[in-house]
Amino acid sequence: MSRLLRPARVLLLGPPGSGKGTQTERLRKQFEIPSISSGDILRHHIKDGTEIGQLASSIINQGKLLPDVVMTKVVASELRRRHWLSPSTSWLLDGFPRTHAQAEMLDAQELEPANAGMNLVVELQVPEDAMFDRIANRLVHVPSGRVYNLTYNPPKVRGRDDITGEPLSRRPDDDPAVFRKRLKEYRACTEPLVEYYKKSGDVLWSVAGETSDVIYAQLEREVVRRFGESVDESAEMDSEAAGAAD
Repeated sequence: MSRLLRPARVLLLGPPGSGKGTQTERLRKQFEIPSISSGDILRHHIKDGTEIGQLASSIINQGKLLPDVVMTKVVASELRRRHWLSPSTSWLLDGFPRTHAQAEMLDAQELEPANAGMNLVVELQVPEDAMFDRIANRLVHVPSGRVYNLTYNPPKVRGRDDITGEPLSRRPDDDPAVFRKRLKEYRACTEPLVEYYKKSGDVLWSVAGETSDVIYAQLEREVVRRFGESVDESAEMDSEAAGAAD
C-alpha cells in the first residue's frame, strides 16, 4: 500500500495500445488520484452527438488526430469543471496533451496561472507487436469507459460488461489500418512534446516493458519516490492493535 504526501499532477504519454488507461486506473486506485481521460471525454461527446462529438468522429474515423485548439479547450474545460486548477490538487491526465502546441497552450492558459503545473510526465515505451495485440483484442463499455482484453482481461460473459451486462464494442480507431496510421502520426507529434518536457526540469521520466505489470511495478516505485511513501500494512495493523489494547 502507498500514499501521497505531496500533490502529484501526472501525465501519461504513450502510443495507442501502450496501456495508458490501464496504468491510469492502477495509479488511481493505489494512490486515490482522480483522473481525466481525453479519450473518454471525446467518446462521451461522440455518444451524445454533441458538436464536438460529431467533429471528432469524422476525424478519428480517418485515422487523424483532433486539432490542438479543440483538444485543449475540451480538457481545460473539464479541469475547470472539476475545480482541479489548484496547487493543492492531485490528478492524472491520460492521453493529453499529445503535441508540443497542446502542452504549451495548456501550460500558458491554464496550469501556470493557477500554479498547478504537471510535476511528473511518464513516457510509456512498449514494443509495437505488444501494442497491436492489445488493440486487436480490446473491447470497451462506452458509457463507463471500462476496458476489457480477450487475452488477459476478458469479460465474464463474452461481449457483455461485467457490471451492467450491457453490450461491449470495439473502438472505431482500433481497426488495424487506422491503428497503424495513428501510430505513425503519434510518433511524429510526440518527439517535439518529449523535448518540450525535457526542458521543464526533472519532470519527464520514461519506463519500458512488454506487459502492464512490468511497467506498473516501476511506475509505482517512481511515484512513491517523488510524492509519497510506502506503508507497511502489517506494521500499521500491529500499531492499531496495540492502540486498541491500551
